[in-house]
Amino acid sequence: MRVSGVFRVLALIFATVTTWIIIRNHMGFSIKTIRLPRWLGSSTKETQVMKHKCGLIKPCSANYFAFKIGSGAANVVGPTMCFENHIIMSPVKNNVGRGLNIALVNGTTGAVLSQNAFDMYSGDIKHLVKFLKEIPEGALVLVASYDDPGTKMNDEARKLFANLGSSYAKQLGFRDSWVFVGAKNLRDKSPFEQFLKNNPKTNKYEGWPELLEMEGCVPARLF
Repeated sequence: MRVSGVFRVLALIFATVTTWIIIRNHMGFSIKTIRLPRWLGSSTKETQVMKHKCGLIKPCSANYFAFKIGSGAANVVGPTMCFENHIIMSPVKNNVGRGLNIALVNGTTGAVLSQNAFDMYSGDIKHLVKFLKEIPEGALVLVASYDDPGTKMNDEARKLFANLGSSYAKQLGFRDSWVFVGAKNLRDKSPFEQFLKNNPKTNKYEGWPELLEMEGCVPARLF
């Protein structure tokens, strides 16, 4: 019985040692396999995109302002406007509306002057015309459409937008998508403008084209 007991103890020790070696080797292998692809970790860090003002990938140069404007998505998600990392208008701020959403920014300091939404489906176009006529010299004008920006649009409003540097205001119609940055009395057409026509054959949404998103660096004193 004693010899048998010794064998049992030895067998238990052998099994314990063997198990420990297997576990140790397995853990060592696991640790190695985790540590080996260090390049993957460094690559992940290298590919992490550093975001700058308004989420831009690259920072703007001196005397340039960072901006990002997104039009509304159909009649569900409202537009957004960011300027110099400041959210001027957005659904979260609850200061956007159907039609044209417009913000005025000081073209020298970047300070927000005002913002407003104009209902272009059932609103009074006179309010928009008055607003456009009173835009001060040196102000940057940021525009984003939502739902329907064109039903109430008339020739006078189109001309005022054209004077701000717009190339597409004359085409703006029912449920089109439009984002734009301009300034009063521009010598040339603004390079900051995107436009999509409402077309049942190409619309991303059933009755609306897809949303537009425009970002970049606008020079101070664009005018």
